[in-house]
Amino acid sequence: MMQKIAPTVTVAAELTERCDQCGAAGKLHATFLTGGELTFCGHHANRFAARLMESAAMIMVELGFGWRGAMLRLE
Repeated sequence: MMQKIAPTVTVAAELTERCDQCGAAGKLHATFLTGGELTFCGHHANRFAARLMESAAMIMVELGFGWRGAMLRLE
């Protein structure tokens, strides 16, 4: 049985990247276990929170952003 490991989550004062889904201001930047990186706006970060918690190695969240994945991490 494979043990699930939660990603490392850090907070950044500000993210300068744009959302890779829609081009809005980035609120979350993820580095994935399989390689690669993506940036998400608040809407898309919350929409994909469960998947990000399963597939990301590291997540950087902009200071003040209430990311839904933070609640998943506490479960």
